[in-house]
Amino acid sequence: MEKKIHSYESDDITVEFDSKRCIHSAECVKNLPSVFNPDNKPWVTPEEASAERIKEVVHHCPTGALKYSGTDTEEKPSRKNTITIVPDGPLYLRGDIEIQNAEGETLLEDTRVAVCRCGASDNKPLCDNTHKDIDFEAPAGFQKAKLQPTDSGETSQGKLILKLMDDGPILVEGSYRVHSIANESVNSSKNVAFCRCGQSSSKPFCDGTHKEVGFEG
Repeated sequence: MEKKIHSYESDDITVEFDSKRCIHSAECVKNLPSVFNPDNKPWVTPEEASAERIKEVVHHCPTGALKYSGTDTEEKPSRKNTITIVPDGPLYLRGDIEIQNAEGETLLEDTRVAVCRCGASDNKPLCDNTHKDIDFEAPAGFQKAKLQPTDSGETSQGKLILKLMDDGPILVEGSYRVHSIANESVNSSKNVAFCRCGQSSSKPFCDGTHKEVGFEG
């Protein structure tokens, strides 16, 4: 995973921007154009708003490309772990997230990430918007039966581990809630494998196609 971080400072807050993780969802521009304006240089001017307002808007960034520091409080994980299936796009994850390699070594700990599911990102496992360049198509729906829905009060809390299997899927371990525009949200704590080669016939879940297509991840 590559990083290219730019910092923008005011007296009250520092905004950090990782251009390698930005996929131009434009949540920052829509919510606070006085601070986030791509037509300006620099495009981030944190002195134009309060630190609290900037923190609020940064939390809307679905990829984790925007962070903040220098304030009295650090960003804490969302109270519940969520996985949002973006049609023809990535998985948006929020919560107490840890990305590991197949051996269980920690690669990244974060509160917001966008995970590639087209298989073509140059910054795997993170999305870099390549799905648009290759016209990736994937429905937002999912089979509830694969998730073993649960109504447990503890569901969606605690560590959410994404384990990158060698040249294979992402194994999700922990409790989470799955969102989709095509289905009702589902709470689950089942370990599931999400496709990241982009060619599974059971998207967003893995069906073993990565072996047939020679996916390298």
